[in-house]
Amino acid sequence: MATFAKPENALKRAEELMNVGQKAAALQSLHDLITSKRYRTWQKPLERIMLKYVELCVDMRKGRFAKDGLIQYRIACQQVNVQSLEEVVKYFLKLATEKAEQAQAQVEAAAAEAALGEVADLDAEKSPEDLMLGFVSGEKGKERTDSELVTPWFKFLWEAYRTVLDVLRNNCKMEALYAMTAHRAFGFCQQYKRTNEFRRLCEILRNHLVNLNKYRDQRDRPDLALPETLQLYLDTRFEQLKVATELGLWQEAFRSVEDIHGLMLLSKKAPKPQLMAVYYARLTRIFAMAAVETDSDGIGSSGGGSSGSARLYHAYAWYKLYLLQRSYNKNLKDKDLQLLASAVVLSALAVPPYERYAGGAGAGKGGAEGELAREKAVRMANLLGVVVDPKKDPRQMLSRSALLQEISTKGVLAFVLPQVRELHHLVEVDFLPLDLASRVHPLLQRLPELSDVKLSAASPVPKVELQAYTPALQRLATLRVLQQASQVYEVMTIPSLCRMVPFGDLVFVERVLAEAVGEGFVHVRLDFCEGTVKFGADELESDRVRSHLATMARHLDRAVALIRLKAPAPAPEAAEQLPPAEEIQAAVEKEHRRLIARKTLIERRKEEAEREVIEKEREEQTAKLKQQRLTEEAEAKRLAAESARREEERIRREIEAKELEEARQLLLESEKRKGKKGKKNLEDTMRLDKRQLMEEALSEQLKEKQEAERRLQKLVRTLDHLERARREEEKPLLEAAYQQRLVEERAWFEQQQAEAAEQSKKQHEQDLAEKIRLSRMLGDKEEFQEQVVGRRRGEFERLKREREEKVAELRELRRTERVMLRKREMFRRQEEAKALKAWEETERRKREELERKRKEEEERLKKLEEMAAKQRQREEEAEEKARKAREEVLAAATERKTSAFVPPALRARGGGSAAAGPAGEAPPSGRGGADEDRWSRDRAPAPAAAASGGASAATASAAPGKYVPPVRGGAGGAGGGAGGAGEGVRWGGDREREERGREERGREGGYSGAFGGRSAGRYEPPARGSTAGAGERERPSAPAAAAPAAAPAAAPAAADASGGGAPKKWVPPHQRNRG
Repeated sequence: MATFAKPENALKRAEELMNVGQKAAALQSLHDLITSKRYRTWQKPLERIMLKYVELCVDMRKGRFAKDGLIQYRIACQQVNVQSLEEVVKYFLKLATEKAEQAQAQVEAAAAEAALGEVADLDAEKSPEDLMLGFVSGEKGKERTDSELVTPWFKFLWEAYRTVLDVLRNNCKMEALYAMTAHRAFGFCQQYKRTNEFRRLCEILRNHLVNLNKYRDQRDRPDLALPETLQLYLDTRFEQLKVATELGLWQEAFRSVEDIHGLMLLSKKAPKPQLMAVYYARLTRIFAMAAVETDSDGIGSSGGGSSGSARLYHAYAWYKLYLLQRSYNKNLKDKDLQLLASAVVLSALAVPPYERYAGGAGAGKGGAEGELAREKAVRMANLLGVVVDPKKDPRQMLSRSALLQEISTKGVLAFVLPQVRELHHLVEVDFLPLDLASRVHPLLQRLPELSDVKLSAASPVPKVELQAYTPALQRLATLRVLQQASQVYEVMTIPSLCRMVPFGDLVFVERVLAEAVGEGFVHVRLDFCEGTVKFGADELESDRVRSHLATMARHLDRAVALIRLKAPAPAPEAAEQLPPAEEIQAAVEKEHRRLIARKTLIERRKEEAEREVIEKEREEQTAKLKQQRLTEEAEAKRLAAESARREEERIRREIEAKELEEARQLLLESEKRKGKKGKKNLEDTMRLDKRQLMEEALSEQLKEKQEAERRLQKLVRTLDHLERARREEEKPLLEAAYQQRLVEERAWFEQQQAEAAEQSKKQHEQDLAEKIRLSRMLGDKEEFQEQVVGRRRGEFERLKREREEKVAELRELRRTERVMLRKREMFRRQEEAKALKAWEETERRKREELERKRKEEEERLKKLEEMAAKQRQREEEAEEKARKAREEVLAAATERKTSAFVPPALRARGGGSAAAGPAGEAPPSGRGGADEDRWSRDRAPAPAAAASGGASAATASAAPGKYVPPVRGGAGGAGGGAGGAGEGVRWGGDREREERGREERGREGGYSGAFGGRSAGRYEPPARGSTAGAGERERPSAPAAAAPAAAPAAAPAAADASGGGAPKKWVPPHQRNRG
């Protein structure tokens, strides 16, 4: 790594490398400088170096280098100059964005140019082949171009946003820059519809917030208790919510809502109404889409499941938005408020009316599932800002009936459209089983017309679509018809029921009926065999027993009433005492009205008492929450005060140290000026002098500021008086001048009108005179015109003919050129075909030659394998015969008798008779079993019958030589077996020389068996030995190595033919290999 005395040298070196095209080396040199520990303190040249560094990183798409450099530069800047880091980050993002946009523009321009270049003739239309080819390969080419040019730059831009967010995260001094980068990243995702990157971006920001809350003791950590910091985070999350809704990512939008709610809980004061309006407006869209998606997924669209919960939360979001706008938005017009109130009522009516029967979403469930449903209800209530009593079930407080009661209590129905109010009255108040749906149908048809109203700019939503609630309201009307009909009828025909519902067919009614019966809302059965609808549930025996006493009481009441009606008439005198019938009727009506008023009063008092209880509980809950918040705020304030106190102490100590150093420097300078020497302890005096100097400077600045303000105020008053006096004086003058100008302009206008009329009249008279004067030339003009036009017409015809002839010549020339080009192309194709054919013929011959050679090689290898197999078979047969012969020799050796000891010196002397011993025994031909003592060897007895063809005679008469064990000598006897006396093995150095000779012969390719190559005078197995006679053997070649396989069997005959085993002349060992 090169070291530089100054940072400017590194920048100069990088520019020199860039000029010669070595950008990688320039980037590496700047990277080494930035990451060096020598430049951890911010300097002005470092900013220019960083700008050049990020420029190189963008040009070479080195995201990792950019991240390392920004991290090191953040370390250098965060305590000194954060503005410099902001400039570098903005420049980095600007370059990355420009590169991505340039790549996209380049691809679009190239695509347009390619599309234009493909058209040879602009007048010609595309052929079917071109259309099919463009359909098949057009998009493929564009996608390939995008992947080669656009995609790498967009990947780098996305990596740049992630890098900057990672560098700036969780730092209080860079939170504004962090928020700005997050907003730009959201804009990137929204502009280019990058849904996957938006999800990752949301997850990144969420992880940053989690780490911020997790590591609270981190240095320079943003404090969410500060309003400015919290507002930045809230703005970022609101932008995230906006982009999520624009991209249609509703799950991410809901997670963003949860993030916003979590941040709002950290705030000490309520968020701004404008932000809350946006919050609830987005919630309405999210829950509306949730309801639509669950409907489209096949979930009961009017059931109490996910769709019903989503519609309920959607209605609550509209209600909270309406209350917020009604309370805080003073610029909202009456028409806007009316549409918002109508949306609240219609959304509440669109909620399925099942909760009071099924207990709401999740009601009736016990255990863990019910607990999960309650937790979900509490969480949604917190998100919607609904206060929930912890002593009550939140699912009962967050329900359709509670919402409708709130709407009635708050007087929302007074602000809605008349049609919506009538619709609410029909489906919630009136009892009209026969014509309910027919009266609701025209009101639903008018909802699109009511929605077609342009809202003002003060409205939190751009448009209110009331017609979106039409399907849910149709199902609600059908449910009300079924509910009311079940109270009136027991049996009804299916066509009658369908006629009662004009906006749905039998399938629609059947689906709604099945869902209502499944939820326990009504008890209805469809009998398609009879074509009837039966209302009412099948009562069990237990149900009748349970209501038996009540039924009996009702019957007894009826019987008592009948008995009283049959009582005898009163006496005439008693009848005379009764008051008139009119008075009785009036008294009855009066009592009835009194009872109705009393009932109404009781109900009103009961409602007021319930409202007071609810309000009291709400106030208690609010007080409890307020007390909890106050406690948390007090604790947060204490922690903040403690932190501020420690920070102030640190700053004060630093300031005091700095002031002390400055005072010391001032003292030293003053002493130098005075020329005094020596050491004095004047620390307090120095601090006092410094303080006095600072106080005097501040007092002078304050005096100057106050004097400037005083002069400014005086000047303002003077100018004010002068301006007021000037305006008062010039007002009548301006009015008089204005009136005068009006008079003058009116006179000028009239004069101009008169002059214009006079001028027009004169011009007309002149034109008439000119016409009369020129009329005599009309004939000559027409004649001259005809001449000119005729001459020009002839010239035009001549030029036209010349052009046609020229065009014909050009056409002929182009046709000739096309014919020549076609002939040349045909000739070129013929030549290419001939060359291709010749090349194919050559290749075919080469392949045939290679195939022939391969077959010959295979045949040769096959023959060699067959010869090798036969050779192996012969060798195996020879080895088997040799093994059998060795076994016979070993068996014969074990039967020999042990003779007297003969010294080795005597064994090698004399002829055959001397070697035989006095007992007529043969020389030893082998060692006895396991006895290895050379002074005590087994002696095989000489064969008794020489005429029988045994090998004993030949063995006894064999020439003396070195003793050969039976294992190596085989059946050859004492001197070398059946081969004769000359087969014995030599002593001493001859044996070594024979071994070397055998190895040389084996290397030369001669035959080599289990015991090496054959040599004259050396022992070989009987199966491979020769039967040529005693002392003479042939040396077989490699192919005929298995020929003497019958040597053991022919050995007796050979012995007989050689003279009955007569002893041969002894041959010295050094002469045995000759000849």
